[in-house]
Amino acid sequence: MRFVIQRVKEASVSVDGTIIGQIGHGLLVFAGVADSDDTQIADKMIDKLTKLRIFDDAEGKTNLSISDVNGEFLIISQFTLYADCRKGNRPSFTLAGKPEQAEQLYEYIIHEIQKKGFQTKRGSFGADMKVSLLNDGPFTILLDSDEIVTKKQ
Repeated sequence: MRFVIQRVKEASVSVDGTIIGQIGHGLLVFAGVADSDDTQIADKMIDKLTKLRIFDDAEGKTNLSISDVNGEFLIISQFTLYADCRKGNRPSFTLAGKPEQAEQLYEYIIHEIQKKGFQTKRGSFGADMKVSLLNDGPFTILLDSDEIVTKKQ
């Protein structure tokens, strides 16, 4: 599982010209799912995501989490995070999770973040979405479950 996390002043997502999700100050998260991902991996990624201290405190140090600043989440599914560009010039997406599994985990991620009490908006799985944002920093982080989660050997 991969999350590309952008700290934003505001962000929105639209489908067919209609805004379907919009947040103010918070985190825009692009979520990619691999075939090997499951809810246990998602839980560890969500825990890390919600506890990241990437917001500025009064001294300008990144010491605050999203809960400390009452921030919001906008979660967008993005299978292209698993693009394999090693061969040729056209990316392969065979590493991305199958759509049914990816959609279930996407819905799970949103539900679990909401259960933690966070205001959470969303994109539309599989839709042609237009995402707008005002990046804060800019501050962008990549969380990869291969680095975050200790897998069984």
